[in-house]
Amino acid sequence: MPDLLRTALRAAALLALALGAPLRAQTPPDAPALYQQHCAACHGAQRTGLMGPALLPESLERTRPAEVLRVIREGRQATQMAGYAGQLSGAEIQALADWIRTPAVPAPRWSEADIRASRIATPLPDDEPVRPKWSADPMNLFVVVEGGDHHVSLLDGDRFTVITRFASRYALHGGPKFTPDGRYVFFGSRDGWITKYDLWRLQVVAEVRAGLNMRNVAVSGDGRWVMAANYLPHSLALFDADLNLVKTYEAATLDGKASSRVSAVYDATPRNSFVVALKDIPEIWEISYDKKAAPIYDGLVHDYKMGEAIAKPGYLGVRRTPLSEPLDDFFFDQSYRHVLGATRPQAGKSETASAQVVNLDVRRKIADLPIAGMPHLGSGITFAWNGTTVLASPNLGGTGVDVIDMQSWKNLRTIPTPGAGFFMRSHENTPYAWTDSMMSKDAKDRLTIIDKRTLEPVAEVREPGKTLAHIEFTRDGRYALASVWEMDGALIVYDAATFREVKRLPMAKPVGKYNVWNKITRSEGTSH
Repeated sequence: MPDLLRTALRAAALLALALGAPLRAQTPPDAPALYQQHCAACHGAQRTGLMGPALLPESLERTRPAEVLRVIREGRQATQMAGYAGQLSGAEIQALADWIRTPAVPAPRWSEADIRASRIATPLPDDEPVRPKWSADPMNLFVVVEGGDHHVSLLDGDRFTVITRFASRYALHGGPKFTPDGRYVFFGSRDGWITKYDLWRLQVVAEVRAGLNMRNVAVSGDGRWVMAANYLPHSLALFDADLNLVKTYEAATLDGKASSRVSAVYDATPRNSFVVALKDIPEIWEISYDKKAAPIYDGLVHDYKMGEAIAKPGYLGVRRTPLSEPLDDFFFDQSYRHVLGATRPQAGKSETASAQVVNLDVRRKIADLPIAGMPHLGSGITFAWNGTTVLASPNLGGTGVDVIDMQSWKNLRTIPTPGAGFFMRSHENTPYAWTDSMMSKDAKDRLTIIDKRTLEPVAEVREPGKTLAHIEFTRDGRYALASVWEMDGALIVYDAATFREVKRLPMAKPVGKYNVWNKITRSEGTSH
C-alpha cells in the first residue's frame, strides 16, 4: 500500500474516532429505563405511586424543578428516598427530572375497584378506654402541617408544647378537616390519599386512595361523609366516615361531552351539602346529604310544580349552577348563601384573574368582586363593620387588602400593605386582623396587623430574611400563631393584644396550622 494512501486512511480513522467519541457521549440517557430500574419499585411502574408519591406532572405542579433535581440527587430526610448522586450522572438525573414532568403514556386510570382495593383500616380494640392519651383541652389543639419533611405535629394550644409528631402522606393540601366532636381529623394529599387520624389515640385508623392527583377533601357537618375532589381522574369520590367508598361522580357536563378537573369541594353545614367548583367547566355543583333535599330538575323545565318535568333525587344528587367562567377556588360568607370565587387567568381568554359572587339559593352569579387576583382556599375573612358585613382579602394582583361591602359588593377601601399577600386571619375575640405579604419578594418577611374598627394598619412584626405567613388563633383568640415558612422554620406564638412574641417552636416548613375549635365552630376569621 502506498505510504500516501496509508497515511490518508490512518488520518481518516483518527478523524472518525475523534468525531465518534463526542457523538457517543451525547447519546441522551434513557429516562424511562432509568425510572424502571431505580424508581418504579417505590413510585409504581406507571408513576402513580406506591410507597412513594405519584410522580406525575399533576402531582408535581407546585414543586420547583430545582427541588426535584435536589431530591433525586440528595434524597429526602426521614424517608426511604435515598440520593442517587453516587449512582447516576448529572445528565441522567436531569433526564429523570424532566421525564417525570411529562404526561404518562398511556394515561393512568383509577377506577372504583382501585379505590376500594387501596383502603387500609386499623379497627379500634374493643377493650380500649375511649379517652385521650394526653392531658390537654381537646378543643384547643392545633394540627400543624410541616411540609418540609411531610410530617404533622399535634400542638397543645394552652401550653404550646408538641403532644406528638407523625409522618404524613406526600404534600398534604387543602387543610385538614375535623369531625364535629373534634376527635378525628382527615388529611388529603396531592397524590390522592385520604388519611383518617384519631387525635385521642394518636393513631391512623384508616386510609384510602381516592384518586391519582387530588385537590382537597371535605367532611360533612354531621360527620357521616367525606368527599374528595380530584384533578386526575376528573371525578369526585364520596366515602362514609370509615373511608368506605359510597360512589363516584364524573366531573362532566350534563351531556357528558366535556369533563373537568375539580377545583375544590367544601362542606356547607348550614345547608347540609357539599359545594363543588369545577376548574374547566363553568359550573358550581351542590350535592346535598339531607335525605329530605328537594328534587333536582336538569335542563329546560316548563313548570315543575305541575309535574311537567322528570325529577332526579335531591339526596346525594348533583344540583348544577351555570356560570360564565369556571372557578379556581372559593369560600363562603358566614350565612353560607354566597360563594365567593376566584378565577385564574386562562390562556387565550383572560390575562388577569377575577372574582365573583354566586348566590346558591337563586343559583346564579349576582355580582363581580372588585378584586383582581383574589387568593384561593379561603384566604380572606368576613366581619361586622359599621352596620354591615365586609369581606377583607389580600390581593395577588398588587399590594393591599381590599375591603368589600357584602351588601352592595362594592370596594369600601384598600388597606395598604408592604406587598402582595396570600393569607389573612382574625378571630371574633380580637379587634385585629393579621395578613402576610408572602407573595412579595421584598416584604415576605413581615405580617401587617390591621384594626378591624378603623380599617387601618396599626403594627407590623418581622422575621428578617425569612418568609412569615399563615396565621391562626387559639380557641379564645388570645394568641396568634404564625409560620416561618422555611425548611429550618418555626411556629411563632404572638400575644394577640400586644403583638409580642411569646414562644417559638422549631419546625420544618410549617405551611399551615389549624385549631380544632375554630374549625368545627366555623369561627369568624378562620378558613372553613
